[in-house]
Amino acid sequence: MFRKTISRNIILSDHSVITLETGKLATQADGAVLLRMDNTIILATVVAKEVQGEELSFLPLSVDYQEKFAASGKIPGGFFKREGRIGDHEVLVARLVDRAIRPLFPKGFNHEVQVNISLISADDNVLPDALAALAASAALSVSSIPFNGPISEVRVARIKGKFVINPSLSLVQEADLDLIVAATADSVLMVEGCMNELEEVDMLAAIRYAHEAIKVHCGVQRELREAVGVTSKVFHVADTFGLADYDDALYKAIYDDIYAVAKQIIPGKAARKKAFTTLKQGYKEKLFHNIKGQEVAPAQQSAFFLEIEKQVIRDMILKENIRVDGRSCNQVRAIESEVDYLPSAHGSALFTRGETQSLTTVTLGSKLDEQIIDRALEDGYSRFMLHYNFPAFSTGEIKPNRGPSRREIGHGNLAMKALKAVLPSDRDNLYTIRVVSDILGSNGSSSMATVCAGSLALMDAGIPIQSHVAGIAMGLITDPTTGHFAILSDILGEEDNLGDMDFKVAGTHRGITACQMDMKIAGISYEVLKKALLQAKEGRLHIFQKMAETMASPRENYKPHAPRIVQIEVEKEMIGAIIGPGGKVIQDIQKSTGVNIDILEENYIGLVKIFAANEAILQRALQRINAIIAKPSIGETYVGKVKSILNYGAFIEFMPGKDGLLHISEFCWERIDDLEQLLKIGEEIEIKLIGIEPKTGKYKLSRKVLLSSNPPPAA
Repeated sequence: MFRKTISRNIILSDHSVITLETGKLATQADGAVLLRMDNTIILATVVAKEVQGEELSFLPLSVDYQEKFAASGKIPGGFFKREGRIGDHEVLVARLVDRAIRPLFPKGFNHEVQVNISLISADDNVLPDALAALAASAALSVSSIPFNGPISEVRVARIKGKFVINPSLSLVQEADLDLIVAATADSVLMVEGCMNELEEVDMLAAIRYAHEAIKVHCGVQRELREAVGVTSKVFHVADTFGLADYDDALYKAIYDDIYAVAKQIIPGKAARKKAFTTLKQGYKEKLFHNIKGQEVAPAQQSAFFLEIEKQVIRDMILKENIRVDGRSCNQVRAIESEVDYLPSAHGSALFTRGETQSLTTVTLGSKLDEQIIDRALEDGYSRFMLHYNFPAFSTGEIKPNRGPSRREIGHGNLAMKALKAVLPSDRDNLYTIRVVSDILGSNGSSSMATVCAGSLALMDAGIPIQSHVAGIAMGLITDPTTGHFAILSDILGEEDNLGDMDFKVAGTHRGITACQMDMKIAGISYEVLKKALLQAKEGRLHIFQKMAETMASPRENYKPHAPRIVQIEVEKEMIGAIIGPGGKVIQDIQKSTGVNIDILEENYIGLVKIFAANEAILQRALQRINAIIAKPSIGETYVGKVKSILNYGAFIEFMPGKDGLLHISEFCWERIDDLEQLLKIGEEIEIKLIGIEPKTGKYKLSRKVLLSSNPPPAA
């Protein structure tokens, strides 16, 4: 039995329409909305359940996004021919939604929440990733689940100097800025995207422009919620013991002791953690019996102690401008880097900033190594890959390796966007490139360490990137009572956990190439955002200089053991000669030299790509191909092979695939009646090209002009 269908329209500036509809589909979910824009349709559902058993101290929120292949009239590739585990692209879209809505659930609401977003109809002109969060927020808005929204996300691109909201794919490919912005009607929540060395002021303008569109989206969602008539349920909030549950004397004693430990400026995350843990053990008995006469579980004790520790570190920053490791707010940790660290890699770099360390490698491959893209809305190949690995030992923990997590996929994608902006064009770089960052130690912003190490490793591999790319993570500490705030450069892991913002900015000395901002509070003002961007620029340029001191420009040549790849242009008519009958010639070249050859036809010319394991092999293959495509020159001397003998002369193959006639009169100065008495099939002889028939293009050869004896005198 369907409920009444209710819908609302969002009229966009280009007069296109987004329709939000609820009440017809997925009626057993707590909230369900169908979003339609042209032929793109997204179904978003949300369900919340109270967790049974042990009460949780966090929000168990899961967000999944999936693109159905049927949405674009396609059958999935692979053996099973069905949608399986969601791909990296879908994980990235789900993360965009998750990071925008997570801060807006009420504190203490620890019920299990699942958001499912499905693309069920696709339109080539509408990119669904920028609509997924709008659909999810609308589904939450029409449910009874407590949610301090609504929010929306939009893509803002700059095309020929003008900002465009949610442009088509073809327009995005022309843009020098591609940014996803999430916000409530009041403040910005999340920013992620890539750009072509953009200045900070332009990025801020793009965010403002996107926010204006988001305000319209939020207003329509409020109208939809009012039309549905839903009100939020009062959910059971888990029992928590906060600062108010302890007497003032105990709180002050713990606060003062933690402050004293924090002011010691203990170097090293592990040593600081040990000092705080030792202090907590000393208060164990007092904490156990101090709350309203009840016994307090160890987990609740830890939560209480952590709350005071968090407050201490925040107060120390806001009141004294001192961070837990002794740095000032705009100070970057010590940096060490080196290249060519791994002798067998095609390129490698070790980058260490404080306790965060990335060992990054670059591997060069051929067209055969390109990544195949098989998605509902996109087919093709990718020649640049970046993979980020975050093993448990990097933080001193133990967990099994079970493939990349969503966080690893997201961090790798951010670093890939940052570095892709400085890669040479496909015409200037023929390699397939794989960059792998293995995080060996982590205490703050390992993704930005990946950017730095990746940039150094690409230069070490000899890839002619335009410039180094440096990355830095910024933090924010705010005091909602006084309005005071502090922006932190190069944040620690502790500062990320207790802070209000994680803002990653990567770029060259000319401008930003990628960014990612996540808020843990309900947004920040543009004034704070502007200051964070300018302080990030200062730190980024400092890191850039340190990287340049290690390696200022790419190697002039590739490593001796690195594969070689070259592309040569040939006349279209020569493609057949290189391939040979039934592929015989090209197969023989590949088999005898060990190279891979790829031939394309483009703009009426042939492009021959040769991929070899090293320089020597490449030269052997080039010699074979150059011999095939070389043009005969009148007057040149060649060593040819006798292919056939007739009564009037012999046909000689003097170049690969090129035969000429050695007339019987051109064999020697003396008269000859039978050439078969002097030549044999397969014999090699030296001849000279003496002419080319202008109409037929046939080659005329001579042997006698090369003989040392003079022609006999005339009778």
